[in-house]
Amino acid sequence: MRTKKTKAVDYFEWLYKSVYTDKHDRPYRKLFSRLHETEFIFSIALDKNRASDGIALRRQFGLDDERPCSVLEMMIALNNRCELMVTGSLDDNHDGLYFWTMILNLDLIHMYDYNFDCDYMDDVISTMLNREYAPDGDGGLFTVEGRGDLRKVEIWYQMCWYLNENMIGAKGE
Repeated sequence: MRTKKTKAVDYFEWLYKSVYTDKHDRPYRKLFSRLHETEFIFSIALDKNRASDGIALRRQFGLDDERPCSVLEMMIALNNRCELMVTGSLDDNHDGLYFWTMILNLDLIHMYDYNFDCDYMDDVISTMLNREYAPDGDGGLFTVEGRGDLRKVEIWYQMCWYLNENMIGAKGE
């Protein structure tokens, strides 16, 4: 019989593998662990939907856990939403492109296991969660010019504007 702890470890592996592919040449387990240990807090009411999406990943996996949504869960769920919006489907062949875009935007891409700095990462995530990033989103999940102060806009709109500017609009669709 699988224990609750074993199921939680399996869930973390499932999350990790959902966006980490063979094309990555460095392990990011410490980054993922820290994101998973950090609660996704929000100050804009509709960002509760992002937390709900993250918690829905647990239900999808079959994990019965009442903890609040983690930053990792929110980001992976948001990655999945991006993929659905751009490609119209979410299959086993996705590569976490939008998750890694968020990691790049947060300037965490260099936080692989052998270069991990917990204090730096905590500062970056705190800046994102407390919406202390630049008005154009620099330092947050998405950077979008000309849309006003993104610190006052729910993550869903930030994502849609980013996709329109950088992914969907760039393809001429």
